[in-house]
Amino acid sequence: MKPITFACREMLPLAPEKIAEQILDLTKWPEFRGYGPIPGIKSAEFETRTPNVVGSRIRVCNLDGSSHMEEIVVWQPDRLLRLRMGNFSKPLSGLATGIVETWEFERVGHETRAVRFFELNAKSMLTQPALWLISFFLKRAVARHLIEIKHASKES
Repeated sequence: MKPITFACREMLPLAPEKIAEQILDLTKWPEFRGYGPIPGIKSAEFETRTPNVVGSRIRVCNLDGSSHMEEIVVWQPDRLLRLRMGNFSKPLSGLATGIVETWEFERVGHETRAVRFFELNAKSMLTQPALWLISFFLKRAVARHLIEIKHASKES
């Protein structure tokens, strides 16, 4: 079954390595506020942190009480990061087998073009429509988060 995909883009006034550094700063994760039925993040903590980052696992608790695990599967902070999300609590565990988030960075002058790609994998053909609806709101949450990263970066 083909995954549901979308991408969000934003020019950020940070070097790619600084963006990647913020991803490892788990105190920043609650800045993701969600959108509509997509909950914001309450907390994130390393369950496993590896020396070379790849294989690190992060337990995420959301404001609605749901949770999931994120594993860093690619770590090239100057150009590419990939996180695989899984171990979802209900209700998402009944709809999706996993979500893959990929960050791509391209330096343009003093800014970085950041693109966040998402692949949502439905549990079955029956859950695909519900997961598509979730992707609609997730895309808006991610777009808003990128804009908030941009504004926070300009202020600091």
